[in-house]
Amino acid sequence: MHPEHTSPYNTYTSDKMNDDGDMASVMGFSGFGKKARTFDLDAIFEHTRRTAIERSQRVLGKFISNCDMTNRLAMNLFRFILSECYITVRSGCKYLRIVFSFLFRKHESDSSHDSDTDTELIGPPVPHQNTAQDDDDDDELVGPPLPPGYTGSTAHCEDEDEDDQEGQDDDDDNPVKKIPDTHEITLQHGTKTVSALGLDPSGARLVTGGYDFDVRFWDFAGMDQALQAFRSLQPCECHQIKSLQYSVTGDVILVVSGNAQAKVLDRDGFNVMECVKGDQYIVDMANTKGHTAMLNCGCWHPKIKEEFMTCSNDGTVRTWDLNSEKKHKSVFKPRSLQGKKVTPTCCTYSRDGKLIAAGCQDGTIQIWDRNLSVHTKFHCRQAHTPGSDTSCLSFSYDGMTLASRGGDDTLKMWDIRNFRKPVNAATGLTNYFSMTDCCFSPDDKLLVTGTSVKRDEGSGKLVFFDRATFQRVYEIDVTDASVVRCLWHPKLNQIMVGTGNGLAKVYYDPVKSHRGAKLCVVKSKPKKKQAETLTQDYIITPHALPMFREARQRSTRKQLEKDRLDPKKSHKPEPPVSGPGRGGRVAAHGGTLSSFIVKNIALDKTDDSNPREAILRHAKDASENPYWVAPAYKQTQPEPVFAEESDEDEESNKEPEWKKRKI
Repeated sequence: MHPEHTSPYNTYTSDKMNDDGDMASVMGFSGFGKKARTFDLDAIFEHTRRTAIERSQRVLGKFISNCDMTNRLAMNLFRFILSECYITVRSGCKYLRIVFSFLFRKHESDSSHDSDTDTELIGPPVPHQNTAQDDDDDDELVGPPLPPGYTGSTAHCEDEDEDDQEGQDDDDDNPVKKIPDTHEITLQHGTKTVSALGLDPSGARLVTGGYDFDVRFWDFAGMDQALQAFRSLQPCECHQIKSLQYSVTGDVILVVSGNAQAKVLDRDGFNVMECVKGDQYIVDMANTKGHTAMLNCGCWHPKIKEEFMTCSNDGTVRTWDLNSEKKHKSVFKPRSLQGKKVTPTCCTYSRDGKLIAAGCQDGTIQIWDRNLSVHTKFHCRQAHTPGSDTSCLSFSYDGMTLASRGGDDTLKMWDIRNFRKPVNAATGLTNYFSMTDCCFSPDDKLLVTGTSVKRDEGSGKLVFFDRATFQRVYEIDVTDASVVRCLWHPKLNQIMVGTGNGLAKVYYDPVKSHRGAKLCVVKSKPKKKQAETLTQDYIITPHALPMFREARQRSTRKQLEKDRLDPKKSHKPEPPVSGPGRGGRVAAHGGTLSSFIVKNIALDKTDDSNPREAILRHAKDASENPYWVAPAYKQTQPEPVFAEESDEDEESNKEPEWKKRKI
């Protein structure tokens, strides 16, 4: 304790001890006349306060020094870990670069403040600051620079990152890698050709139609691994389904069949609208209210949800309004080079809905402005072989390219800005159907179509062409039947295929695809409940009298033994008579009326050649035993007088037939 802080209590004690010594020497004993102690409370309180302040300052100083040491150690350790990891961020990760730079700037400012008070460095040495800047911003380093003399795996990490990035770029550049064909599911539509496919814009429901007149609805979210359709109907009775398509909003479905009237159904299959049929006796098809012949194709407008289009064998392409079913909206009439009527076999809108394209039977492709229905805007006279049915037209997503699938086993790609000759063409693609599809991939880099085969002569394929080079880059063996319909949905990234043997297949990839078929393959089939069935219902009444109880059948064997003893139940039925009748049974004849009449004629042995004798045969019996008429007229009835035969009658009977008088 410091001398300036001497306690007043100690001073008082020493003075008291001196006084006691003097008194003890005088009185001869100690402890005489001892007084009670007195204390200076103010001095004691001041001493205690000073001691507490000093002790608190010492404890707080130790705590602050320990915290500073821990913080410096943690920050240096963090810097060392980041320098070891050496994160390289490319130009796309600007946000990460900003965050790390902010953290290290703050740390450097904090460390500069700490260096004023404490110059000791805890942890690894501070890395040397590199002032050289890289010219390429993509190679900026995020985090503190490496320590001097560092020979870690930085270069190796850079090479690996560059290799991974190059591999990823290669996958992005190679469109074949994006084809979702690793998995597939098969939907059994029927046994006949699936001639129509439609998928709503959200990809939740699929609708299929075929040559069996059926339209089936499939819900991916509601199906399980059994893959059963939730609804099946025949909207057009006995007409084959040619085309099915959901509107741009997905609330209604356009159904084009083999009759002259297209139908519009809602999502659940109920009728919303049916187009009117035109007058087939009017020559000018523009003056009729609707189609007069079989429909070939139809589609919805990509922008206007109430408008759709159909083409027919009556030589017209008509647009319709969903709210006006009594008459078409506009009429487009394809014409040949000589100005004659030609039949459109397929039609489609451009992606922006401003153009209408139709492929015709004379091999031409004609394109109109949607608002000008008189003259064509683009016209190619020799697009495909004349007389073949152009089965499909499809615009690319950029709207500049048109793909056509011809009945002449070709697939051609056109630039509508230079529509005189095709940009590319592929041959040898067999096509036996008038609705074989072609479509573009969602990234516009591939063109897809199907091939047809005859029965037991190979398998139908889904063929992929590169849009730039038009090389066949990939193909999928679908089934041992023709591939008729194909649809590549951009949101789901899944491919739907309709085949000639009644199957609808969905190809998908668990990683690249979304929803759709992935929703139903994960759901297991529900277990079938074994229903307990009784051959006979019994009313069990435990308190009924024994005389009213019904005897239960304990065993079928005993009942069969009892039936064997019964002559009626055990009687074996007689086999049918074959040949002449025997045992009083007549030989069996046919069940027709003619066989019955022949049988009765053969049994009737009476001769009715003379009708007079046949009538007078019963005269004697009627006169002797009158029963019906004679008793009523007995008193007033005259006696009948019959003519007797004369010689002239006998002579006339002897005359030949050709001399007799014809009556």
